[in-house]
Amino acid sequence: MQPNGGADYVSVCIDEKIAALLPSPSECCIFRVHKQLGGVNQKAYEPEIVAIGPYHRGKSNLQMMEEHKLRYLQLLLRRKNEINAEKYVIAIRSLEQEARRCYAEPINLTSNEMVEMMLLDGCFIIELMRKFEMAYLREKNDPIYKMDWTVNSLQRDLMLFENQMPFFILRKLFDIIEVPNQHKRLIYLALCFFRDLLPGPGCRESVEGQSNSKISHLLGLIHNNWLPSFVGTEPKGDLTKTRKNKHFIPNTTVLREAGVKLKKVEDGTLFDIKFKNGVMQIPSLTIEDRTESFFRNLIAYEQYCPDNQLSYITDYVRFVDCLIDSPKDVAILSRCGIIDNWLGDDEVVSRIFNRISDAVTMPSNQFQYADIFNKVNVHCSRRGNRWMAKLNRNYLNSPWAIISVLAALILLLLTSTQTYFTVFPRHN
Repeated sequence: MQPNGGADYVSVCIDEKIAALLPSPSECCIFRVHKQLGGVNQKAYEPEIVAIGPYHRGKSNLQMMEEHKLRYLQLLLRRKNEINAEKYVIAIRSLEQEARRCYAEPINLTSNEMVEMMLLDGCFIIELMRKFEMAYLREKNDPIYKMDWTVNSLQRDLMLFENQMPFFILRKLFDIIEVPNQHKRLIYLALCFFRDLLPGPGCRESVEGQSNSKISHLLGLIHNNWLPSFVGTEPKGDLTKTRKNKHFIPNTTVLREAGVKLKKVEDGTLFDIKFKNGVMQIPSLTIEDRTESFFRNLIAYEQYCPDNQLSYITDYVRFVDCLIDSPKDVAILSRCGIIDNWLGDDEVVSRIFNRISDAVTMPSNQFQYADIFNKVNVHCSRRGNRWMAKLNRNYLNSPWAIISVLAALILLLLTSTQTYFTVFPRHN
């Protein structure tokens, strides 16, 4: 048995470790992607030209944009006839500790460094979005808006899971830069800035009725506004039942062989997929250079914030992953207008979706497309549907094939008639 001195020492050590604990994960909203998820495609989570917040700060390939952050602040102060940034610093310093608690990992910055980072990053984001919507605010030789690729990369980088800053920092700065408490205007500017990044319809244009206090950061804002029509309703189907039968549906090629017709639809959101009477209705999905990163970061957000919203991005990507097994599947979906392939390479698109669900934890008991999965698998299991599809594919797939089949049927009918009258001649 240890002496009291030893016990007291252990107690002191434990107390010190408890005091040094980071905030509870429930208080955090900005994380790093865990190794298993990030290992599938780490580049999809890394910024190309700008670091926001502490996780990627200081990387050599992102230093060019640090000068632009300072320049944007300089131009802002000049436009508002302000001699320095003192009131901005005071405003952000009052939120420093609250901002630190938003990060799941310790931030090795002094108080002054933290305030400076939040000020420069926040003002840069706000000015970038304001200039995107109001071209007259741009300087004549603004290097960011002179080249489209720069804006495209910034749109991508500002929605990365690890590249976020607390939204309340943006709100505080926006109060100073524009008009106090006009946060719906800030939300509107952000949604306009990211509109080109969305690979399909669904983003709410109106910001009325939205509670900006529930917005954690820009990625969370995108997720909360790029909504399917079924948000707020219970999923039609149970993933438990789906797994008991089949937790997948056949790929596009097999579906067509089973008589399933694929049809592009214009109405609704990207997520509003329907299946009825052997016809699968799917909205068009645009795939370009930023699409994989966009989906992966939204999926990461859903993995870490499962109670914030339904995991509809994860569900949708799982659905598309089932449809695509090979470049042939991509080609079929492209011909149907369901995939708008800006990459131009069917194999690349196939590879993206074949790996996009790797290391992703699927929902335990809810899946938005469970009912569709069940109906599709029932349809494909019916022998009659397969026979009819084979007939259509082999004999009725072109006008000439149909004419040939009809000619053969007429010839068979005439031959049968002639044979009948030969065997059973009519007697007058």
